[in-house]
Amino acid sequence: MEGQLALTMFIVVCGILLLGFPVALTLGGTALGFAALGILIGHFDPDYLTALTGRIFGTMSNETLVAVPLFILMGVVLERAKIAEDLLANMAGLFGERPGGLGVAVIIVGALLAASTGIVGATVVTMGVLALPSMLRAGYQPQLATGTICATGTLGQIIPPSIALVLLGDIMSSAYQQAQLRMNIINTDTVSVGDLFVGAMVPGVVLVVLYLVYVLLRAALQPDTAPPAVVEKTDARAAVMAVLPPLGLIVLVLGSILAGAATPTEAAGVGATGALFLARARGALSLDVLRDISRSTLYTTSMVFLILIGAAVFALVFRGFGGDTLIEAFFEELGGGPDMALLVVMLVMFLLGFILDFIEITFVVVPVVGPVLLSMGFDPIWLGVMIAVNLQTSFLTPPFGFALFYLRGVAPDSVSTRAIYAGVLPFVLIQLLLLVLMWWWPNLVLWLPGLLGR
Repeated sequence: MEGQLALTMFIVVCGILLLGFPVALTLGGTALGFAALGILIGHFDPDYLTALTGRIFGTMSNETLVAVPLFILMGVVLERAKIAEDLLANMAGLFGERPGGLGVAVIIVGALLAASTGIVGATVVTMGVLALPSMLRAGYQPQLATGTICATGTLGQIIPPSIALVLLGDIMSSAYQQAQLRMNIINTDTVSVGDLFVGAMVPGVVLVVLYLVYVLLRAALQPDTAPPAVVEKTDARAAVMAVLPPLGLIVLVLGSILAGAATPTEAAGVGATGALFLARARGALSLDVLRDISRSTLYTTSMVFLILIGAAVFALVFRGFGGDTLIEAFFEELGGGPDMALLVVMLVMFLLGFILDFIEITFVVVPVVGPVLLSMGFDPIWLGVMIAVNLQTSFLTPPFGFALFYLRGVAPDSVSTRAIYAGVLPFVLIQLLLLVLMWWWPNLVLWLPGLLGR
């Protein structure tokens, strides 16, 4: 009976989320409602709820999660400092006169923004406003132009420092400890957000290269879809001066993490401070702008932490109903071993990405299946990066892909919604190709962590 209640609770949560209710209130409210029902019919131990205050306090006092508001602050400051405008103008001047050159410029700028802001919405909207009109005027096929911009905007999900990796890293750390306790390992090892950052770097670079190869191949095989553009040429010195500020910030943040000189939280503090200095040097940090930055950071941070609290309540009640045991039994009866279990989980996550966003999947699905998969022997860093790349597709898969919504909001009326949806399809396939490559060749993820002794 308890297992049926756990499964029903999971289905009800997904159904309510589809109706558009807030994630945090849906997770917490549904869980508490089912807990009350379970207590009334004698199938839920109310003692489980005594751990709730400790879990919430643990979430709010988690030092790792302090990186979330700091990375959000860094991204918002860089967005307001209009770094992207200078980058795009200079990269377009360097590459725009070549076939597919504007697409190459968009991907390179998007990768730099991903490594310095990690905010998908800001990147997609900025590129949609600045680059899309230029690409359309140059004669780019609308599908290719919109697909390139949407896909490039999602690079912030996988290229560190990524807020998604911070949230996923915290959940994977908890799941890894639970998995080791299930295997009767008392002195448990840990996996940190920094480990996921390091593991995601090579796949992130590979994904950028795959995007570039696709755009250049389209330009070579179908020249009319990505013709050369008439742009104001940029000299190398101007391009270097535009790239140096964000690149310096990237080196400062990621370099300190890779060198082991700082934790992701400490590096986030350095990055936020550096972004403020950068904005001040550009004269883009007035009192009104600073107030706007603070309000935007506070709003986003509050949303994330409220979801974290709701997820903690959901996970506690789900475990109280024996949901984790139910999932484990399902995988044991499935047959095919660990690989089949992982294939099913990845397929379910990909399909859920059509109707839910990455935060909802991260906090609903990963805490449920993570401990079970890790207890089967999968490497936590590899599994975490695999999940991150899978969840990246949720920004591009219709009908609820957020990157599609962001671009639709700023794209001209001449670009149809159908064109945007069709344009992202090849890039979704490229992301799935990367997923297959990482599965077939785990060292794509594990080589750099091994090199750095992670």
